[in-house]
Amino acid sequence: MKKTPLILSVIALVLSSIAIWKGLSKEEQVYVDVNKLVEGYERTKIVRTDFQEKAKTLNANIDSLISGWQNELKSYEKERASMTKKEKELKQQLLSGKQQQITNYQQTIQKQIKEEDQKATQTVINDINDYVKAYGKEKGYKIILGASGAGNIMYADEGTDLTTKVLEGLNAEFRGK
Repeated sequence: MKKTPLILSVIALVLSSIAIWKGLSKEEQVYVDVNKLVEGYERTKIVRTDFQEKAKTLNANIDSLISGWQNELKSYEKERASMTKKEKELKQQLLSGKQQQITNYQQTIQKQIKEEDQKATQTVINDINDYVKAYGKEKGYKIILGASGAGNIMYADEGTDLTTKVLEGLNAEFRGK
């Protein structure tokens, strides 16, 4: 009779050990280093190369316009002494107008380059996010955290999302003030 509690204790200990081992054998919460994913992703290199080529071409166009304007300015400075006052004023207005057009064009191109860079980066990030989400579902992870200094979540099982509850509480607290 004294052996029964001992046998039950041993069985309970073995079952507990198995349960703990099974629980620890598969992590449900994991993380990825987002910066390493972006840097190591082969498409990132291709997208960056394509972007750099496009930016280089657009900047070369700007450089060409600036060079042409500078040549006109040098020509004006050489001929200025032989020009009438009216010719000088007209040429200065033309040069000033051209300079303003180049500046506006340069700003437009820089904005376009920035937008293209953001689109290219977002394409890579979308690829990574989609893959991580599919990977997480396939492997049965409940949550995959993205470590990038900001702690972004890359994938989360819908059951682990507390956004609605937190938002309700936050709004309730705000209304109470």
